[in-house]
Amino acid sequence: MDYYAIILSWLEFAARWTHVITAIAWIGSSFYFIALDLGLRKREGLPEGVHGEEWQVHGGGFYHIRKYMVAPAEMPEHLTWFKWESYSTWLSGFAMLTLVYYARGDLFLVDPQVMELSLPAAIGISLASIAFGWIAYDLICKSRFGDNNTRLMLFLYVVLVGMAWGYAQVFSGRAALLHLGAFTATIMTANVFFIIIPNQKIVVADLKAGRTPDPKYGRIAKQRSTHNNYLTLPVIFLMLSNHYPLAFATKYNWIIASLVFLMGVLIRHYFNSMHGRKGRPIWTWIVTAVIFVVIVWLSTQPGVQSEQSEDVSSLPPAAARLASADGFSDVSDIVMSRCAMCHAQEPGWPGIVTPPRGVVLETEAQIALHGPQIYLQAGRSHAMPPANVSYMEPAERNQIVAWFEGAMRKK
Repeated sequence: MDYYAIILSWLEFAARWTHVITAIAWIGSSFYFIALDLGLRKREGLPEGVHGEEWQVHGGGFYHIRKYMVAPAEMPEHLTWFKWESYSTWLSGFAMLTLVYYARGDLFLVDPQVMELSLPAAIGISLASIAFGWIAYDLICKSRFGDNNTRLMLFLYVVLVGMAWGYAQVFSGRAALLHLGAFTATIMTANVFFIIIPNQKIVVADLKAGRTPDPKYGRIAKQRSTHNNYLTLPVIFLMLSNHYPLAFATKYNWIIASLVFLMGVLIRHYFNSMHGRKGRPIWTWIVTAVIFVVIVWLSTQPGVQSEQSEDVSSLPPAAARLASADGFSDVSDIVMSRCAMCHAQEPGWPGIVTPPRGVVLETEAQIALHGPQIYLQAGRSHAMPPANVSYMEPAERNQIVAWFEGAMRKK
């Protein structure tokens, strides 16, 4: 049994599960507080410093919420901070990036048909680009250019479009969209870690010292929080895009990603307007639907990228070892007969228009490259073929296991 492949798969699952849970917690609290902030009501008789209040009902009880625009007169005895949801989401997301795109970069990160890169160079570009995103964004926000929030958001969108195009010129389609999501999510978490929480700590320190807090810290934190709010929905799409080849495995993937940002902003504008009692701008949904139709059309245009090698001699060392192992010829025949009707550039199975998750298994090189996935999905488990629609026999699954584990023992 190849414990490395199994353990790596379970680590990925644990990181993904953690990432989903923490992301739900972060997004939920973020959306709640934006809706709460926009829905605050002002009335006569509110205590000094209170910007507004709201009554809410949930779980059989009533909640009376007030917001102090700067800070209350004195430090509350109990103060709840909202930060660990954001930090945990980023850390688990980075773990996912490491386990999937760095540990298996020759399969998911580097595509020689896009750019010839060594794995260390690709990882270096990945890390540098993510760091660059935060540094550039933060400097722009702190400049005079960032004083106008509308102008700033428009410029940020131009930067994101440029990064979408740039990633598509360097990485595989799958990795390009995922990295655009990581680029954006890093900005969001860094906003919390470097700006929002430190500013709140300055206000708390002033209260404890008996000083009147400067309102600028609240304004800055609110600006960054608003940016996070509008970026959330596109990031969710980009993080899930690796499951949908129609989104990432096309030469127009960077345009699709750019349009998704517009869709996310429009949807948030609708809900923010509704929560702020400024009406329900139905036009945002109409425009979103039009953009979605354009995305669907772009995804069906010619030019789908193949992220798979077709020449055994050009395979990375690990895949080359699988291709030269005993039993590989038999396994190739099994995979081509049982799997290639779906995992093909032009799938032959009714209702499937693109290879699932962008995985093509039409040549020996492609099969060797995806050896660990074939071992786990069709050998050690019966996940593939789905419902065993192509009638893979137990003996064939045993052959896959014997081939892969035999190759691993000869490292």
